[in-house]
Amino acid sequence: MTDAVQIVLAKRPAGDVTADCFREEKVTLPVLADGEVLVRSRFLSLDPYMRPRMTELRSYTPPFELGKPLTGGSVGEVVDSKNPRFAKGDTVIGMLNWASHTLHDGKGLRKIDPALAPLSAHLGVLGMPSFTAWYGIRHICKPKAGETVFVSAATGAVGQVAGQLAKLAGARVVGCAGGEDKCAWAVREAGYDACFNHKTEHDVGAVLDKLCPQGIDADFENVGGRIFHAVFERLNNFGRVAFCGAISEYQDQTPMAGPPKMFTIVQRRLTLQGFIVSDHIALMADFVNEVGGLVKEGKLKSRETVVDGLAGAPAAFMGLLKGENFGKLVVRIA
Repeated sequence: MTDAVQIVLAKRPAGDVTADCFREEKVTLPVLADGEVLVRSRFLSLDPYMRPRMTELRSYTPPFELGKPLTGGSVGEVVDSKNPRFAKGDTVIGMLNWASHTLHDGKGLRKIDPALAPLSAHLGVLGMPSFTAWYGIRHICKPKAGETVFVSAATGAVGQVAGQLAKLAGARVVGCAGGEDKCAWAVREAGYDACFNHKTEHDVGAVLDKLCPQGIDADFENVGGRIFHAVFERLNNFGRVAFCGAISEYQDQTPMAGPPKMFTIVQRRLTLQGFIVSDHIALMADFVNEVGGLVKEGKLKSRETVVDGLAGAPAAFMGLLKGENFGKLVVRIA
């Protein structure tokens, strides 16, 4: 048996997530059954999609269970195994508990080579967020040379990659982020043509008119709310929207109405597509080949915010929902 520390969902949030929604527990895990593996977590990914899972609303994934550990994409080391697919010492990636150790049935786990890249990179620029950006840009936004692409949350785990991929396709890329330092990095390092601070620019429409004088051809949407409303009004004919998320609305207790004059979708022949990247896992090899090559060649840059210690995960997650992270947010557990 193994002693472990884990963080469970203590209560469901009403509005903003608060510290008392989480509880740290010390537990003793049972001995392995046939087919199980014991994984010691090294890095835990914190992502916006976890917020809807804290409620009981109908969604594309089941809600977290009260009194049970939260889960998230993680990289870890197999410390014991009764599963023929895994051996002690293997480095694996998959959905693990917010915990020091997870007893796992092996489903959805896959081995990775720890020598290929820093372990945290497999949760960011080589992982699900980057795969999300790649799919949304390549298969929905489909930017062409000379077009204008807008990316909200331009320096987040997904946005930082989406913007660079659109730029590599020859588009003019404009974004927004929650800080002057983030906007400066987007332009200086990620190659954005322009980026504005949505925390200080209150008239988003006026800013977009200035930065996107020819309108917007494609929108990679991560934020929703007033920013999306302003973008929607400025979409050109045959504009495309890859609806990845709406983090500005996740903690609203009253759902926000959609943009006015929805007939615009017909008038301008717009394509608005929501997507979940796990539906497209068959394309993972294509993503790895393309984006992995860009990273290796130094053509794709990324930022990380690393929090040390499992105990810091709740506060880091609450900060994520308020835009306090810069780039991909991960927790270094061990």
